[in-house]
Amino acid sequence: MTKSFQAMMIEDVGGKPQAGLKTISLEDLPDHDVLVEIACSSLNYKDGLALTGKIRIARRLPMVAGIDLAGTVVESRAPEWKPGDRVLVNGWGLSETEWGGYSRYQRLKPQFLTRLPDGFDMQQAMAIGTAGYTAALCVNALEDWGHIQKSDKPVLVTGAAGGVGSVAIALLAKRGYQVTASTGRASTHDYLRKLGATAFVTREALAAPGAPLQAEDWAGAVDSVGSTTLANVLAQTEYGGGVAACGLAGGADLPATVMPHILRSVALLGVDSVMAPQSRRDRAWSLLAESLDKDLLAEMTNVHPMSDLPQLAEAIIAGKTQGRVVIRIEDAG
Repeated sequence: MTKSFQAMMIEDVGGKPQAGLKTISLEDLPDHDVLVEIACSSLNYKDGLALTGKIRIARRLPMVAGIDLAGTVVESRAPEWKPGDRVLVNGWGLSETEWGGYSRYQRLKPQFLTRLPDGFDMQQAMAIGTAGYTAALCVNALEDWGHIQKSDKPVLVTGAAGGVGSVAIALLAKRGYQVTASTGRASTHDYLRKLGATAFVTREALAAPGAPLQAEDWAGAVDSVGSTTLANVLAQTEYGGGVAACGLAGGADLPATVMPHILRSVALLGVDSVMAPQSRRDRAWSLLAESLDKDLLAEMTNVHPMSDLPQLAEAIIAGKTQGRVVIRIEDAG
């Protein structure tokens, strides 16, 4: 077994977190029960924040970054996992309190692992990654709320060209819903049409402060932006609808009123992917296996080596990435 390998490590440099490739060994890894050889990881908005230091994601340093991974069990002290098992991990504090997926090997707690679903290879699983898995959680939340199935109005997806937005559009369209995409880049419209969007709203139209109650345009929504955008989406959702909120790319504030909730019975459905119980994770991956077209997944996927992470992190924070970014760990040597 390889004794030394590269990892994308966040370290304290002059009192500030700084990311860079570093050679480490198996002896440097945490003393957890399952050793996994990692084939792929992915790039999510949260990874961009961690790697650029825009927000301090890592709560202790040094920290191996990367909130996702897919790989093969090499060693296990846990009876539920054995060498050769193909696994994936999304969330569970990776890159925050637990060493993450930007490493050739990682030791992990057994409860963090999910079996790689039948029908997905490791690159496809990481093309989905936390962003796609979060999108599935959001679609499940909307369908559980129960309104979008009964409405003839479209479902809105904000941050549409990003990872969550791309997968949410593909899932919703496949399940028969009309989908309107909100994006700040007209250049992405053809891409979003391929995923299933049939209409578009500009990012700017939702970013300006609006009235507490507005025209009832949406049966429901998936929002990864937050702030004023989320406030406007709530104000524009029809009576009885729901909005699944999972991100804060536009800010963590919510400059809204209770009026959509108490006058229109609009639900704000908070969606957490990091600590979601295994039952919700399994259900989300089942939805992805059932309703995500693999040709569309390939259409939204870009693959890069780990050495590209610094530039990719800056790009995702600036809103310049499209779809999903897979990181090939084996390319790190």
